[in-house]
Amino acid sequence: MKFEHLIEVNDLGNPLLSALTREELWFGLLCRAEDARAFLPGLEACTIVERDDEVLVRDLHFGNAVIRDRVTFSALEWIRFESEANAEHAGGSLTISIEEPEEGALFLRFRYHTTLPEGAGSEDGQYAGFVRSAYHQSDVDTVRVIRMIAESGRMPQ
Repeated sequence: MKFEHLIEVNDLGNPLLSALTREELWFGLLCRAEDARAFLPGLEACTIVERDDEVLVRDLHFGNAVIRDRVTFSALEWIRFESEANAEHAGGSLTISIEEPEEGALFLRFRYHTTLPEGAGSEDGQYAGFVRSAYHQSDVDTVRVIRMIAESGRMPQ
């Protein structure tokens, strides 16, 4: 299954919503890479097992299930999470890109690639619809958590 959608981060027409900077948005995405517990319900631990300048390898602990993933990124542009297939998880990838079509108008584009079949009208197709909906809600929650991080002042000066 391939699934892609866009979430508006800054609504420039809404003065009640504080605008995030690209740096604040990026810092929030890095927080998701370093410790995803606030972003993924049910995640009990996020252990970094390997690190270099542009790659993290993590073990994500969901109860007895452990998913290993690899995080790659281009600073202030995009971040990709690629999970390995195992007995509990089919594997797949998520790429989150920062888009700014005009100054201050920030969006996040979420691109999912999974091994889940999409057969329209089939049981798999119905299941894929539920998964898409869950992904979308998770991504809305990601922006909410990033806003909370920015408002808490956790971003380094």
